[in-house]
Amino acid sequence: MSDTGSDAAARAIWKAWSGHHLIDGLPDECRPETLAEGYAAQAALARIAGAAPVGWKIAATSTAGQKHIGVDGPLAGRLWESKLHRSGTKLPAGHLHMAVVEAEFAFRLGRDLAGGDGDYAVEAVMDAVDALHPAIEIPDSRFRDFTVVGAAQLIADNGCTEYCVLGEPAPDGWRDVDLAAHPVVVSIDGAEAATGKGANALGDPRLALTWLANDRVRHGEPLAAGDVVITGTCIVPAPIRHARHVRADFGALGAVEVALASF
Repeated sequence: MSDTGSDAAARAIWKAWSGHHLIDGLPDECRPETLAEGYAAQAALARIAGAAPVGWKIAATSTAGQKHIGVDGPLAGRLWESKLHRSGTKLPAGHLHMAVVEAEFAFRLGRDLAGGDGDYAVEAVMDAVDALHPAIEIPDSRFRDFTVVGAAQLIADNGCTEYCVLGEPAPDGWRDVDLAAHPVVVSIDGAEAATGKGANALGDPRLALTWLANDRVRHGEPLAAGDVVITGTCIVPAPIRHARHVRADFGALGAVEVALASF
């Protein structure tokens, strides 16, 4: 797909996103067919939206999640500065189509992962991490039925990204925690709504981060110092329509919460 096609796809996505309306799919003449074409449209979307990328998200990190949206592996999306918020913020929610919340481990990089000889090992990737944060993601899609449009269009749609809410850095000692086994509890309006653990994100959030580091090198968009990466949901996405408050408790690693404006 040409640069013109990538721009056209991005403009169609951005028109739907900024106007809070849904589309069935991208027009045939600018519909990405490959992952590379999807990522080209995603990059054009950030440019057209005037968005400042500050990191990445990983979608479809569980087998069930992949099956639900009809893909055979994880997908990457950009985090935008305008969509990244601190714990305790209040966000508008009336426009949300998916209307679900996810609890995720987030890593902040302290140095670049620009690639080299072969794929990165987990140890090398984790050595580049500066901090761990608890996070809430509120994903969304511009497609009326995001389960049928396929991986390339979902990537063009920025990997179903809307909001990311970041908690304070985890206390020192988090590197000694078994993140795969670590429990997470999500409460909605004060009532427990979902439980999960780090293993739901590609088996371990550290494995998910390593997958992304190598995937971004292969696509010519390597991770950089300062990037925030949310690594995939630890819970089955929990419905939040009509909810007012969400809290994700990561135990000794901290907690993160968000208030929602009326649907």
